[in-house]
Amino acid sequence: MASFTRLLGTVLRSLASSLPARRAPAATGGSGTRTTTSSSRPAPLPTDATRTVEIDSRSLGHQKLSYSPHADARPDPGEVVWTWVPYEENDGRGKDRPVLVLARLSANTVLGVQLTSKEHEGDLGSLELGRGPWDQTGRASWVRLDRLFRVNDASMRREGAALDAARYARVAEALQQRYRS
Repeated sequence: MASFTRLLGTVLRSLASSLPARRAPAATGGSGTRTTTSSSRPAPLPTDATRTVEIDSRSLGHQKLSYSPHADARPDPGEVVWTWVPYEENDGRGKDRPVLVLARLSANTVLGVQLTSKEHEGDLGSLELGRGPWDQTGRASWVRLDRLFRVNDASMRREGAALDAARYARVAEALQQRYRS
């Protein structure tokens, strides 16, 4: 099964790298938030080539995590973006969710972890982030450390905000402890 997952990842990366980016230019809003000029547009329907996929941490090898958000239309490490994320059942269903970008995997894909507003007190697979400008209603958020995603730039609907450097460092440290070989 692991070799099939690796093969599928290779095929998806190959397909994704041949697609042009379709993102709108970002505009900086108040409180450090960044939204696209068409932030109210619906999430794009994922195709097989642009679908966000959950990935096995063992298939990644060593990933350098470094905080580097930039005020541009490209997703950068430290930014929260909105994209379609598959449900844990992996049955083809999913929903639009915020994802923290951790690292760039290729010219067109990033490594990310899902954010959730569902409380995960005491859950070792989650890390509390607190409140931030990525949630318009001001709810507290948690990072799901137990689910890693390969997200195609073309499938991201909008940038929600940039996480501050201290919170990004906490997430990076928690992930490094969790996935250390």
